[in-house]
This record gives sequence, structure tokens and C-alpha cells, in this order.
Amino acid sequence: MTSSLCLGSLAGALSLAPRTAFAQAGGGAPAPAFSFEALVEQMRQKAGESFDGTVAELPERFAALDYDQYRAIRFRPDKAVWRDAGVSYEMQAFPPGGLYTKPVQIYEVDGPNLRELHFTGADFEYREPLNAADFEGQDLPGVAGFRLHYPLNRPEYKDELIAFLGSSYFRALGKGSIYGLSARGLAIDTAAGKPEEFPRFTRFFIERPQPGQNSLKIWAELESERVTGAYAFVVTPGINTEVEVDARIFLRGDVDRLGIAPLTSMYLFGENDRLGFDDFRPEVHDSDGLLILHDSGERQWRPLVNPRNLGLSFFSAEKIKGFGLIQRDRNFENYQDTEAKYERRPSLWIEPLDDWGKGHVMLAEIPSQKEIHDNIAAFWIPSGPAKAGAELRFRYRMYWGREPEPGTELAQITDTRTGHGGSAASDYDPALRKFVVEFRGGPLMPVGRDANIEPKLWVQNAEVRNPLLQQLQPGHWRFIFDLYRQDNSSPSEMSLSLVLDGKTATETWMYQWNKTV
Repeated sequence: MTSSLCLGSLAGALSLAPRTAFAQAGGGAPAPAFSFEALVEQMRQKAGESFDGTVAELPERFAALDYDQYRAIRFRPDKAVWRDAGVSYEMQAFPPGGLYTKPVQIYEVDGPNLRELHFTGADFEYREPLNAADFEGQDLPGVAGFRLHYPLNRPEYKDELIAFLGSSYFRALGKGSIYGLSARGLAIDTAAGKPEEFPRFTRFFIERPQPGQNSLKIWAELESERVTGAYAFVVTPGINTEVEVDARIFLRGDVDRLGIAPLTSMYLFGENDRLGFDDFRPEVHDSDGLLILHDSGERQWRPLVNPRNLGLSFFSAEKIKGFGLIQRDRNFENYQDTEAKYERRPSLWIEPLDDWGKGHVMLAEIPSQKEIHDNIAAFWIPSGPAKAGAELRFRYRMYWGREPEPGTELAQITDTRTGHGGSAASDYDPALRKFVVEFRGGPLMPVGRDANIEPKLWVQNAEVRNPLLQQLQPGHWRFIFDLYRQDNSSPSEMSLSLVLDGKTATETWMYQWNKTV
């Protein structure tokens, strides 16, 4: 996977709003004291104004950087903000240029005081094929983004903890994990049959850390043609790093599909979906499933696929308890990639802090032939129209790490495999497909082969053939079945759980079979 947070048009769809009121004071006059509520009011007022996409021009040397040249620029560690302040955090900036041609401003908040952090070309080092002398004396109107460093894994070294780069993209790490999936501040009309709009964080306000401080606060302005927003983040490092988000959103225009707490990830192929990939690695993905926790306690698990055509799935919910893109498989043997280390990619769980009411979790699966593409998106869509003039607030907590999803007494779905249907002697029939689903743990652990366990299978647009439930070993059960489909004009939908003595004992497996998958 590429080290950048977003790719192609995602990174290019940036904009720059006029300078914030907090930085307008001139002639030596002090800037107004910063507060989140003041920022909220400012963005509320901006929502009543037309969008100004004016951007500050970059120096030519930076504006002309291609992809490889941009990757040759690194922030100088000795220039890190707060490096000698005796605190746990340090901050480094990403250079503007390449895909990131529309700079952002960054301010330090020290109590009521506000200070703009200014960066120049001298804050970066330039490796081959660049000539460092070409960038001497270059003043910068802003940077592409920033990253915070913190001693996450060991006390003597400050690891990269969280990074904001491109549109409203950001990503974080839990202890022992390496970068994988990303999050966004907001999604507008993603996979809605029209050009997607990419709101971006135009300015950041970062709390100056104090000695011994663990959590750190970040505030941000968000703006695009049809939306403004004020965001507050509280970052708390840990085994699962927590990011508490308070999103205040103001709509300038109507939005057909408003995506709250958007997640983006990469899924190229896995145990259930290898068609068309000739690769020595058994699986290649940053996430292998979407998990949804309902108010009733039901847990839905939807294995990801790399479809041959755009795939959209909608999961209705009321008072949703959480959802996330999960990397459940943590076994190196199933990836065999010593460089990418997919078994160490973090999962990301979203926990609403308020009642979000009725809505849907949407999953978008986009065809991809390369693992550099983030082709998976998932987010919450509130029910009801998103109309101009609306003011919305969503508070949620993000958990980034190895096992961030809430615990459960239910047996988990650990494996999903698919292949051509029928027996080994059967001729291939594209209308017949075999599915193998495995469950482990929970209430299944103490029961034997003679237990009163039944599969609860629901299918749409298909006929079930040859169902078989097996116990592979204590606590580990497998259900195998074939699906036969005559109508290829629409996909087959299915769900499955295991029932023990009349009570649901497992997560609910959800799947969509498209005719060409």
C-alpha cells in the first residue's frame, strides 16, 4: 500500500477557504481567544455565504513535484514542533506539492493564546532525485498536513501516532500496528451516481501539550461547496488508540448521500475472493470485513469482496451501537508478505456517543486490480433528507488497533470461503456456487457433536442445495452449502447464524453473490 493517505482525485479535490477570523488580526493586534464554540459559530455563519475556492499559490518548485519527487521530501526531525519542550508529543508537517497543491494552515492553541505555525523549505530534507539547493529560501503559504508523534510502543522513541493529510483524510495507530485503513471527516455523494464532493479540513488548531499530558486536543475547520463544519478531536494513545470526535455540520446545499464517520480501506483478494489474481500471497487486504453492532445485541459480519462491478450494500439500523472495518485475520501465514505485514494493519471501530436515530450503514466495494487503491468505503447515512440550511451534530469515539471492537459472548465468524458448486466430479456451472462459513468460540465451546445446533439460513434470489453442518473440533463449527441461481440480473443476498437450543449462539454472517464474482 502507498504511504499517502489518499490517492489520485481524492487528494486533488481540495479547496482553501479565506483566513479564519482567529488569524485576521493585523498590525500587531492580538488574535481573538480561541474556543471550539466560537469556531462552531464562525462555520455556522460561513454556511450562509457562497463557497470561495480561492487557494494560495505554491512556489513553483513545490507545485511542479511529481509523485516520486514528492516522496523524496521528508520533514527534518530536528525541526519538529515541541521537540525540546519536555513533553510526550512532537509534530511534523507534510510538504505541499505533488497531489497536495492546496495548503492548510496550522495554529498552536496555548490556553487562550493562538499562534500560527509557519513552515519554510528549510524545514524539510530533499533526497534524490531532488537537488536540495533548488528549495533553499522557499517560503511556504501552508503545508499539506501534519502528523503527531508519541512514545506509543516504547518510552524512548516517539512513534508516529496520527496523521492528517489530504481532503479530510486521517489515520491513526494503536500499539504494535502499522498504517492501513483511513478515516474521513465527512463523505458527500460517495457512489451516488454523480461526482463525489470532497470536503477538506482547511485549518487545524492544535493544543500545545504540557509535561505528562497523555490525551491531546485538535480542532479543525471543514469546508466545501455544499458544507461547512467545525470538528473537535481528542486523541488518546493506547493499545487501541481512541479518537473522540465532535462533528458540527452545516449544509449550504442539498446532499443526496451524506456519509457520517466515513472509513476507507483496501481489499484486493482473500480466502473468499481470489478470482483473477495470480499471486504467491494467499490474501492481500487492509480489512477483511464490516462489523455492525445493533441495539438488540445482534452482530452482523459482512466479509469484504473485490467485485467485478461496483457493489453497494445498505444495512438498516436504529440506535446503532457501532460499526467498523475490521482486520480479523492476524495470522502471518495467511498473508506471507514480509514487507506489507497485513496482519499488523489496524481495525477501526466507530462507537456513537449519542442516539443517531434511524439510518443505514452503507458499504461500497469498488473493483480494483492494484493494492495501492483504497476501494472499500463504509459510513453511516442518517435517515431523512439532508437539505440546505440543516445543522447536524454527530459525536462518536473511534478505536484504532488490533482488536478494537467490543467483546461478545457470541461465537465469531472466522472464515468464509467460496468456490464452484457441486462435488469434485461435477462439471463447472456458473449458476452454482459453494459457500463455506466457520464459527468459533462462545456458546459453541462446551457442546459436542450431538448438541441441538441448527443453521438459520436466509437467501434471496437463489435455491439452497446440499447443506451440511459439521463440528471440526470443540468450539469450531463449519456450515457448507451450495446456491443455485437462475436469475443473473440481480445479486443473491444471504444471511446465516447458528442457533443452539433455540437461542442465537453466533454472529450473523451476511453476504452478497454477484453473477460475475
